[in-house]
Order: sequence, then structure tokens, then C-alpha cells
Amino acid sequence: MFHIAINGCQNVQIQGVKIIAAGDSPNTDGIHVQLSTNVEIFNSSIKTGDDCISIGPGTKNLWIEQVTCGPGHGISIGSLAKDLEEEGVQNVTVKKTIFSGTQNGLRIKSWARPSSGFVQGVRFIDSVMRNVQNPIVIDQNYCPHNENCPGQVSGIKIKDIKYENIRGTSSTPIAIKFDCSPKNPCTEISLRNVNLTYLDKDAQSFCCNVVGK
Repeated sequence: MFHIAINGCQNVQIQGVKIIAAGDSPNTDGIHVQLSTNVEIFNSSIKTGDDCISIGPGTKNLWIEQVTCGPGHGISIGSLAKDLEEEGVQNVTVKKTIFSGTQNGLRIKSWARPSSGFVQGVRFIDSVMRNVQNPIVIDQNYCPHNENCPGQVSGIKIKDIKYENIRGTSSTPIAIKFDCSPKNPCTEISLRNVNLTYLDKDAQSFCCNVVGK
């Protein structure tokens, strides 16, 4: 499931790690962080068949910088809303990252079911996308393979998410997808200096139940 798991920890620093798994190998997350505080991940290269870094409930004060990702599913907060009672994710910074040929870039994902969880205070800064399918995505209707989908409404509250200096190429026409919960719309979503192209033209965005600037 995970090459490296940080679960229920405080004050952890990971630096100079190199993780390699086949791009088509299932459930091979690189680094997973959950129920942990004050975690730093620096200067690492992650090539996997799943998330390069996955961020689970109860993660607070996480700093990720100078990480290259690809192949893989990108850097993901979630999936959340697995449980009705769930701890939130807060104060996450992802800085100076490079995504090459990944399925996603910067992703927040939750199942469409009730939950007490939340995501707030996230900063995505200085990312380069190279031929990424979904460079920026918030998906509150997460259901891989469309099997046994809960088909409800996500209770996860997502607010204060900033994207700054994100540039590069999308391998699909829609480079930014914000598919938020009708009951709990995403709020305080901020994009600044985001420049993504598809086939040398401006890429498109898709927004549903999202408030920001």
C-alpha cells in the first residue's frame, strides 16, 4: 500500500528519498501521511503507480518542497470522508514541485458521503506540470472505477486553498476541475499566476459549487 507511512507521528523530516515502482502497479503510494503533525518532506523523487504523496485525515503542519513526481497519481489530499467522524487536514504547503506525465497534479479528493472532516489552509506554490492529465483538481465526488459509489453529498468542508505560480501543460482540455459539494461548497479558493496550456492553447476549467477569485 505505501512505501513509507507516517502515521500518528510528530516532528518528522524526510529528505533525499528516491522511490521507484512501475507506473501501472496498483496501490503503490510513495509517502503517506496521516494523524501526524509537523512533517517535512524535502528534495525527493517519487515514481509510482499511485499517489506520489498521499495526505490523510488528521494531518497538520505539513511542508513539502522540491519533490518530483511521475509516473503516478500526483500529490493528493485524501481520499477523505471514508468515515463519518474524521479529523481534518490543515496547514499544508506544497512548494517547488514537478509533475511529469502523471494522472493528476495537485489534488484534493473526498467521497460523496457525510463526514465531519475538513481541509483548510493549503498552499500550492511554484509547480511545473509536464503533460499532466488533471493538473489542478478538487473532486468531492471521488469514486474510482465508478463502483459502489456512495452517491450522497460530501460533508467535507474545503476552504482557504491557494494556487500560485502553477504552469505547464495539460494532456486533457480541462486543466482545472473544481467539483465541490452542493451542501458544502468550496470557499476561499484563490488562483494567482496559473498558466496551463493544452496543445499550445489555453486550457479550460470546470467549476461546480466553488467560490473564490
